[in-house]
Amino acid sequence: MREIPRLDTERELIRQAADGDARAIRTLYDRYAPRVYAIVRRIAADDDLAQDYAQEAWIRAIRALPTFRGDARFSTWLYRIATNLALNELRRPRRRAVHTRLEEPGGPALAGEAPAAEDLLDARRLSARVDLELARLPERQRAALCLTAVEGLSYAEVAAALEISESAVKALVHRARTALAERIGDGE
Repeated sequence: MREIPRLDTERELIRQAADGDARAIRTLYDRYAPRVYAIVRRIAADDDLAQDYAQEAWIRAIRALPTFRGDARFSTWLYRIATNLALNELRRPRRRAVHTRLEEPGGPALAGEAPAAEDLLDARRLSARVDLELARLPERQRAALCLTAVEGLSYAEVAAALEISESAVKALVHRARTALAERIGDGE
């Protein structure tokens, strides 16, 4: 059995992946796939679209690996690809029709559930309401908020991912939080 070489640094891993090493590509995929999916899922607000977007983001990233210069962190570069892909796809008319079909909180997603405690049911309803209202935000606000609040990226990383200034990211996040607070507060 052939011994698998140890990949000491991410930079070396990226170089090997750019050279076509399947193990290195798989390692990068295993390391970052959950976050890529989470990012596009929050932007798309649809599981099927998110799976499509995440897969396409990985295809684009792998093809573009030889052009990765290392000016930003690999994760920031990868999240930029995924975020831009999801935002661009949502702008397409055929995708927008699918994206706008949203379930109301407490609808089919919660029907028939037998919660163990009333608190659990309330938490699920609130989570469904937040997801619904998050999906209704303008795409750039949703992306900025998801990347900062959900994925934990810094304003600088989000600015790089969205290719805008940090002050623009801060403004988008502020508007998104304000809109969510108003909408969720009005519904209770």
